[in-house]
Amino acid sequence: MRAIFIRHGENTGNAGVPCHDLATIALTERGHEQARAVAASWTQAPALIVTSPYTRTRQTAAPTIARFPGVPVEVWPIEEFTYLQPARWNGTRSAERMPHLERYWREADPDYCDGEGAESFSTLLRRCEAALTRLAAMPAGSLAYVFGHGQFIQAARAIVADAHLDDRAKMRAFWRKGEPPAIGNAQRVGFHWQGDRWTCAPALAA
Repeated sequence: MRAIFIRHGENTGNAGVPCHDLATIALTERGHEQARAVAASWTQAPALIVTSPYTRTRQTAAPTIARFPGVPVEVWPIEEFTYLQPARWNGTRSAERMPHLERYWREADPDYCDGEGAESFSTLLRRCEAALTRLAAMPAGSLAYVFGHGQFIQAARAIVADAHLDDRAKMRAFWRKGEPPAIGNAQRVGFHWQGDRWTCAPALAA
C-alpha cells in the first residue's frame, strides 16, 4: 500500500502570532490556498483519508475531503510533537522559546518529558510506529492520504530511513533550526509498504 503524508498549510503559529492552544491554531489565508492546491493536485482517489485531531490539519484536509466525498475519513492520534510543557509556553512567540528548544535538542535525551501535556521523543516515535502499523495493515494496493504535522511526518520518515539508529541517534539527527530534513507547510512525503518493509520518497514541494 501507499500512504502520502501531507503537512498542514501555513497557520497563525507559523506566521508568528502567539498561540494559546496548540490544538486550535487555525490556517492563514495562505494556508487555505495551500490546502486547495493540495486537493486539486491529486491524480487518484484514496481508499482512506486520515487527519490529526488538530484544527489546522482538519482545515488542510477539508478541500480533499470535499473532492472525494465517498472516501472514509478517520481521525488518528497523529497530532504534532509537543515537547515543551504547554502550561509554561502557550502564549509565547517562537523567538521566546528558541533558547529552550535549542537546549532540548542539544541534550538529546529521548526519554525526557518536559512536564504535563508534553511527551518524550521516544513516545513520539512509538506513536509514529503505531500509525505506520495501522497503514501497513490496509489491503495491498491501497492509497491513503494522511494529513498531519511536520515533526510527526519527519519522525515517521526517520523510523523508515534511519531504522538502524536507536532513539537517541534519531533525535540527534532530527532538529536543525528548521533546516532540512524539516517538512515545509503543505509538503508531501510518500511512504510505500511492500513485502514487509516501508520505504519513503523525498518530500514533494507544496
